[in-house]
Amino acid sequence: MTTTPTIHLNDGNEIPAIGFGTFQIPSDGSTYKAVTEALKDGYRHIDTAVAYFNEAEVGQAVRDSGIPRDQIWITSKLWLQDFGYEPAKTAIDLSLKKLGVDYIDLYLIHQPYGDVPGAWRAMEEAQQAGKLKSIGVSNMTPKIWNSFVPDFTVKPAVNQVEFNPTFQQKAIRQLMAADDVKLEAWAPLGQGNQALLTDPVITKLAAKYGKDAGQVILRFENQLGVIVFPKSVHADRIKSNLDIFDFTLTPAEMTDLIGLDTGKGQHDPDAPGVEQMLAGYDVHAND
Repeated sequence: MTTTPTIHLNDGNEIPAIGFGTFQIPSDGSTYKAVTEALKDGYRHIDTAVAYFNEAEVGQAVRDSGIPRDQIWITSKLWLQDFGYEPAKTAIDLSLKKLGVDYIDLYLIHQPYGDVPGAWRAMEEAQQAGKLKSIGVSNMTPKIWNSFVPDFTVKPAVNQVEFNPTFQQKAIRQLMAADDVKLEAWAPLGQGNQALLTDPVITKLAAKYGKDAGQVILRFENQLGVIVFPKSVHADRIKSNLDIFDFTLTPAEMTDLIGLDTGKGQHDPDAPGVEQMLAGYDVHAND
């Protein structure tokens, strides 16, 4: 089994370059099964969130794996309902309890609206206390970034955003580079976008390297320094998504793939929609 390469964060921590995403995997045993499979295949980075409602199954799978805790990177995220200083403090402790761990490797502001400064202050304190190793943000556009991040005492280690070859987030990456903030890609395969998976530039490279389209895309993102966590519940796909480190795209091939950028994604964090998000995810319904 190959050791997953790591990416150096601005706080000194090393994050596995590829992880396993658990968004929309239900907590009916499916998350436990998928995470167990991912860990068995060699993943050492699991991405969950309070609003995924599956932290408990992620934590159980990690504990049952027999792999030492310090060899598995766990990411979770603070939901909108818990923004603000005091609510965030309580929510961090609740995530630790649900996951059944003493610390979380990376904790993110999930959607950057409302009392982000209060939530961030609680996260900074939790980091100082050793409850959180790294802290970061997600879904931040240049506009949102400039509204909050300049006032943070601790700069984010990552910004987790939608990213794939057709949406390469050039503007926010420029801002992030100033503080060496790494980009994490959600939907790194375009959420099953068939136009992307069948693009001639990608299929030609897949044929050349004996890989599938998804592996070419993930390798491209990895070579850009992007942290990726593709999601699947299919054992063969979970395994193949990890198998991207035995080939290297040439500079010319990277340039061709960079040329696929349209600058447009499926999700616009600058558009209104906070009420719908809050209505759709009540993370305390069963507390």
